Amino acid sequence: MNKFALGISWTIPALLLATQSVAQTSTADRPSAASDSAEAVAPDNSKSNREGSNRTRTADSQTNNSADVDLTARIRKSVMADKNLSTYAHNVKIVAVNGTVTLSGVVRNADEKAQIGAKAAAVAGEEHVVNDLTVAAPK
Repeated sequence: MNKFALGISWTIPALLLATQSVAQTSTADRPSAASDSAEAVAPDNSKSNREGSNRTRTADSQTNNSADVDLTARIRKSVMADKNLSTYAHNVKIVAVNGTVTLSGVVRNADEKAQIGAKAAAVAGEEHVVNDLTVAAPK
């Protein structure tokens, strides 16, 4: 018998045994999806994300106008470069439509809200920034 046939004759029975052992595992031994979702903790700002003030502009509002895309990218780069900002601040929505930038989302504190607003104003001009950021409730 050659090496190839010997390898196959060994592999097939091993696969059959593995398949049988998996099939014999009862569903009671595995955690259910319902119990997993009940135990999962919702993110801190999920309630804030559902508020109406956080829905002023969405990414769908963003135009494909190259000037608006460039404006958004420059502001995003400025925000991401600041490592002193929280993850919340790094994840704010930045939407530019016809040169007007809307900032929305949740930040940790008023200082972050002001810093992000200042970064957007430095790029787009203060008169072209709508700062709709909300501050997360303290823990």
